[in-house]
Amino acid sequence: MNRRDYLKLSLAAGAALTFNPGALFASGASGRGPLITRAIPGKDERLPVVGLGSSATFSRVAGSEDAQALREVLSAMVEHGGTVFDTAPSYGASEQVAGAIARDLGLTDRLFWATKLNVAPRGGGAADPDAAKAQVEASFERAGKRPIDLIQVHNLGDVPVQLGLLKSLREAGRVRYIGVTTTFAPQYGQLEQVMRDEPLDFIGIDYAIDNRTMEERIFPLAQERGIGVLVYAPFGRTRLWEKVKDKALPEWAAEFDATSWGQFFLKFVASHPAVTVATPATSRVRHMVDNMGAAYGRLPDEAMRQRMIRHIESL
Repeated sequence: MNRRDYLKLSLAAGAALTFNPGALFASGASGRGPLITRAIPGKDERLPVVGLGSSATFSRVAGSEDAQALREVLSAMVEHGGTVFDTAPSYGASEQVAGAIARDLGLTDRLFWATKLNVAPRGGGAADPDAAKAQVEASFERAGKRPIDLIQVHNLGDVPVQLGLLKSLREAGRVRYIGVTTTFAPQYGQLEQVMRDEPLDFIGIDYAIDNRTMEERIFPLAQERGIGVLVYAPFGRTRLWEKVKDKALPEWAAEFDATSWGQFFLKFVASHPAVTVATPATSRVRHMVDNMGAAYGRLPDEAMRQRMIRHIESL
C-alpha cells in the first residue's frame, strides 16, 4: 500500500476528517506515548523530531493565489506538536506567505522559525555584504518574529561574508542560532571544514534511508562538535515514494509504531542520535498529519534500523 492509498483509507471513515485533521491524527497516534523531542546540543531546549519544510510543493502552492492549503498544513503541524518550520528566501513565496499565515493564525511565537541566507555573488564571486544584510532584514519582516530562531547560510554560499553577518546578528541577540546548509555531496568536504572552524549551532543536510553518506563523517563530527542537525529530503525527494509504490508496509513496522511508509522513513531518520529534526516539505494537510505521527511512539533501535535498510534495498 503506498502513501496515497493508505491515507485514502484513513480518511474513509467520513468527510469530517478532511476538515478536522485532529480526528485523523487521533485515530493514528492515540495511545502511542508522548511527543518525541530531541535536545539542541548544549542547550536547555528541545525540539519535536518532525517539523515542516517549505520547498517543493509547499513553494509551488505558496506562489499560487490560493494558500488555504498552507494554512491547514501549518495549523496541523502545531496542533499535533510540531514547531519547526524551515524556509528560505529562495523558496519562491514560501517565506512571505508562511509568515503572513502564521501571524493571521496567531502561530508566530509558537513556531521555531528557521530560514536561510544566500545572496547572489558579485562579479568577483563574493557575496555583497549590503545585499546580504538586506536579505536578512527582509526575512525579519516576513517572519514577523524577533529574534528569529535560526538562520543558516544556504548551500555554503560565501561563508566568510554571510556567516560573519550571522555571527554578528547572534551576538546582538537578533538571531538565536546560526548554521550552514548543503544538500550537494560535492560540498560535504567544505561542510566538514566549516563545522570544524566555525562556532555553528546547526547544520542542514539531506539524509534518508537510501542516502546515508553523512553517517560516515558528518554526523559523528556534529556530535563531537555539539552541532544540531536539521534533515532535508528525508523521503529522497520523490525517490523513496517511487521505490515503495504498490509495496505493502511490512507488518514488523508496528514494532516501532510506524503505520505508513512516510512514518517508516521519518522514524528511520529521527532515530539517528545526531539528528535533531527532520523537516519534510508538504502542502497537503493529510501528509502533514501523517508525518507528525512519526514523532510519537517508539523509534527503531540499531538492529531494527539495519533491518529497515535491508528491506528497502531488497525492493
